[in-house]
Amino acid sequence: MTRVAVCLPTYNEAENVGLMIDALVAVFAEHEINGHILVIDDSSPDGTAAIAAERGRDDPRISVLRRVRKEGLGNAYRDGFRRVLGDGAEVVVQMDCDFSHDPAVIPSLLAALDDADVALGSRYVRGGGVIGWPLVRQAISKGGCLYARVVLGVHVRDLTGGFKAWRSGVLEYLLGRPIDARGYGFQIQMTYEAMLAGYRVRELPIIFRERVRGESKMSVDVVREAALMVPRLRLEARRR
Repeated sequence: MTRVAVCLPTYNEAENVGLMIDALVAVFAEHEINGHILVIDDSSPDGTAAIAAERGRDDPRISVLRRVRKEGLGNAYRDGFRRVLGDGAEVVVQMDCDFSHDPAVIPSLLAALDDADVALGSRYVRGGGVIGWPLVRQAISKGGCLYARVVLGVHVRDLTGGFKAWRSGVLEYLLGRPIDARGYGFQIQMTYEAMLAGYRVRELPIIFRERVRGESKMSVDVVREAALMVPRLRLEARRR
């Protein structure tokens, strides 16, 4: 049975992490998934890591990677990917811990890997959408995805989406690439590099829901990093 690892980067997610672990374990059981959970915590002062570690004491499928400081989403995912690949994961799922991404979608992402190398939960294909965002934030997100899509010249509509399933070989390749984005630009860079290498990316519609517990990690600096990074990625691709 395929070994599946779910990577959950966290910072101050004490209100969500236990509930998310329970939801993931329920999905594993219902769909007979050989699933494992890695919580990647950036020294959350609210005790997120301790909550996850407590769950792991009774369930060996749950583990925690404690990082010494908050260094951005990209660094957290890179460290988490290395850990689960080293532990033998054949498929890796990445997702948010705040229930913006529905754990019930995971079986569909895994099924999509039958004819793809990367399955991406997309807000911006037919059947997808966003619930709970003000119009301004929706416009920024859609505009950012369109901007990245046009500049990079790719067909993927939700380049900033963070709910993905990866075949292990794709991640092993990408971890050897100079991927340096720290914030949400990491999502763009990873998907684009995978496409440049010829890996097949398939988008599946998802409904993204604004978190109801905890605080968003979005910031102006995160948006700026992604916007400035996109033309650089295209120029670097042309030089290859």
